[in-house]
Amino acid sequence: MPIYEFQCSDCGQKKEILFRRSDEKVEMKCDKCGSENLQRVLSSTNFAVSGGGSGTGASNVTSSTHKCSGGSCTTYDIPGPTR
Repeated sequence: MPIYEFQCSDCGQKKEILFRRSDEKVEMKCDKCGSENLQRVLSSTNFAVSGGGSGTGASNVTSSTHKCSGGSCTTYDIPGPTR
């Protein structure tokens, strides 16, 4: 049962949606503005990978830090499909 995170393209509100089955019909609607224009986003995690590289491709991940409304934000570019 995966939980996916979506962000409203109209107001920026984030929402988590639980999918019990792959064929389940789930309401894809923003709780804040009611828009159906949601985009799946990469969720934050709470784990860290340490140690040397094991040939898994982790060295291909790049990051950039920039200023945002909360101070500074880091964006990670992770190779692979986006959807």
